[in-house]
Amino acid sequence: MAHCSQYIEMFPFRLVVMFNCVPVEFVRVCVFQAVMAALASLGPKVTDCVTKVALSVSCENLLDMDAFSKSDPLCVLLMNSSGPHWCEIGRTEKIQNCLNPKFSKPFVIDYYFEMVQKLKFEVYDIDSGNHSLQEADFLGELECTLGQVVSSKKLSRPLVMKDKSPAGKGTITVCAEERTDNRVVEFEVSGRKLDKKDFFGKSDPFLEFYKQAESGWQLTHRTEVVKNNLNPIWRPFRIPLQSLCGGDVEKSIKIDCYDYNNSGSHDFIGSFVTTLSQMQQASQTYAAEFECINSKKKQKKKGYKNSGVIIVKQCKTVKDYTFLDYIMGGCQINFTIAIDFTGSNGDPSSPQSLHYINPGGYNEYLAAIWAVGNVIQDYDSDKMFPAFGFGAKIPPSWQVCHEFPINFNPSDPFCAGIEGVVQAYHHCLPQVKLYGPTNFSPIINHVAHFGRQAMQQETAMQYYVLLIITDGVITDMDETRSAIVNASRLPMSVIIVGVGGADFSAMEFLDGDDGILRSAAGEAAMRDIVQFVPFRQFQNAGTAALAQSVLAELPEQVASFFNLFDLKPPSEPSPS
Repeated sequence: MAHCSQYIEMFPFRLVVMFNCVPVEFVRVCVFQAVMAALASLGPKVTDCVTKVALSVSCENLLDMDAFSKSDPLCVLLMNSSGPHWCEIGRTEKIQNCLNPKFSKPFVIDYYFEMVQKLKFEVYDIDSGNHSLQEADFLGELECTLGQVVSSKKLSRPLVMKDKSPAGKGTITVCAEERTDNRVVEFEVSGRKLDKKDFFGKSDPFLEFYKQAESGWQLTHRTEVVKNNLNPIWRPFRIPLQSLCGGDVEKSIKIDCYDYNNSGSHDFIGSFVTTLSQMQQASQTYAAEFECINSKKKQKKKGYKNSGVIIVKQCKTVKDYTFLDYIMGGCQINFTIAIDFTGSNGDPSSPQSLHYINPGGYNEYLAAIWAVGNVIQDYDSDKMFPAFGFGAKIPPSWQVCHEFPINFNPSDPFCAGIEGVVQAYHHCLPQVKLYGPTNFSPIINHVAHFGRQAMQQETAMQYYVLLIITDGVITDMDETRSAIVNASRLPMSVIIVGVGGADFSAMEFLDGDDGILRSAAGEAAMRDIVQFVPFRQFQNAGTAALAQSVLAELPEQVASFFNLFDLKPPSEPSPS
């Protein structure tokens, strides 16, 4: 089992997850056997030559689609999953008013040496408040293979439109870096007496971290903007050690400080060069302080001292545990299923209804339950799922209920496997009256209650996943946004599967891929915990494509949450 961890990393989505009373060693054996079986089924092409690769993206000369300002670009990465189907892997941040963006958020993906992995980079001008791609202007795309990027290390190509015509003079550059080190550096940084750059107010400072590379300084991290403050305190952040300095603590790191402007033309405040070793040694005693120097200002102004001071209060290297580290270390993932029984689905006796069961025993809800359920039950050793309905009038009181067990047993809402969920659905449907409104917040808060209890534990013992199957119409959007923002601070994720062909813009808004979700009161989610999948797009794509899309973000959500709260696996997984 010398290469067990490598094999397991190749299949992060189809694994047996340990639940209560299942010995760790039994689970390790099950996982290893499952992975080896999967390897065998793929034939001789797949080897243990697999690693993680970080892709950094920048663009130049993008099309300017805005009449009174510049484009606001964002890059989306898609991977060809099967046939004509492309699965979204992730998105960069949006950069305001910029035709030459350098995105700080990299894409980290698995690289299989002997497999052709087709990639598509799509660049959009984001104008809408909800960051919807449907409302965005398309700025161009690049199709290539991961092998091309890895072999080039730095791949620059012209952007093209959907019809393959040139996207103006736009180009895209993708840099690849192998990730072999899972350590990260945790930072706490503030500023003091930074230069005032705004005429009617103070500066709006942010920092950019650069690594010394063969081609020059390479952007590795950009902090958030702290508005109107000459003594900013930035939120704590983490940078992978390999991205920051290639693992070399003596390699130079450049840190630039800017004053943010909505126009995209940011004012340079100052800069300094240091090393990780210097920052760590100085921050061990109290805090490392570095003078922010503006060289042009220094040349012009006599008696110039600095443009402020950057204070590194914490600079600590820690291990960044992976999803598999948590699973193999004993973390339990608990799935809850919620089914939409609201009137917007239509009368179940009508063939037009999404709940209408045709003579062949089929409807879209059943199809989604079977398809998605068969994916998620691979994570569950006892295959017992709590299943709830919402939005129906239920017996005997015939009051509308937004979280009722579909087996009508409040003390034991668990169903035995996906077959049990399907049987309970068949039994439940004729006994309830589809009604409304469509409220998501009660069932989200129901699962969040268990997530809140799990926060009392000192290790990463429990993680909760709520699977909502819905027609997409939602009534309590403000309450749902607040529930999700609150749940983002808990060990919890929400997967929404949309059935039917309705307008799913509300679901896409809840999926934080398009930007940071905020509550109606303006409170920001700590992290993106929602994944939305329109089921009809995957009905004919096969189980693998559906599985990849449904569970694409879950491993990162699990690992990032526990790492954020410095929670280790219940037991340290064996290196073998």
